[in-house]
Amino acid sequence: MNMYLRMLLFFLRVRGKSPLGIWDTSHASFRVNLADLDVQRHMNNGRYLSIMDLGRMDLMLRSGFWKRITDAGWYPVVAGQTITYRKSLTLGQKFDLATRVIGHDERWIYMEQVFRRGDAVIADAVIRARFLRRSGGSVDVSEVLELVGQPPADLVLPDWVADWNRDSSAHSRALRDAGRGR
Repeated sequence: MNMYLRMLLFFLRVRGKSPLGIWDTSHASFRVNLADLDVQRHMNNGRYLSIMDLGRMDLMLRSGFWKRITDAGWYPVVAGQTITYRKSLTLGQKFDLATRVIGHDERWIYMEQVFRRGDAVIADAVIRARFLRRSGGSVDVSEVLELVGQPPADLVLPDWVADWNRDSSAHSRALRDAGRGR
């Protein structure tokens, strides 16, 4: 199934789902189709990332957040992600994608996304995102929080996520600097 067709079906299904708050966990169900498979006959690693986009849209649409940011002239972008694949998904298997915000710092909003079949974790990912203005420039996290309200007091960014962000940012700077030396 082409991703555009999957996206159309997704948007039709999300309209009938119950509303959520932006600090809630969304659950979206999918089924592995032929177009998701790689030559090993399991779901292609890149397809997980595309389906993660739909999981984030599920949370944003059901919470009303999508309308609020588009009305403000903003749009989200993923600036980094890490994913761990634990098990394979094969043709016809149904799976759930849970998506939730896990914290923020002064620059980024962080989300966790977990693929499951029943109780088994298939893959889990963390993404860091920010918001850009359609007119140009980025949106401060403080402005985003002003739009949606402060997160629950128990929503504290895990130390390992802050470490991952610091380390991956340092790696990106090192690659950029190495390119300048040539």
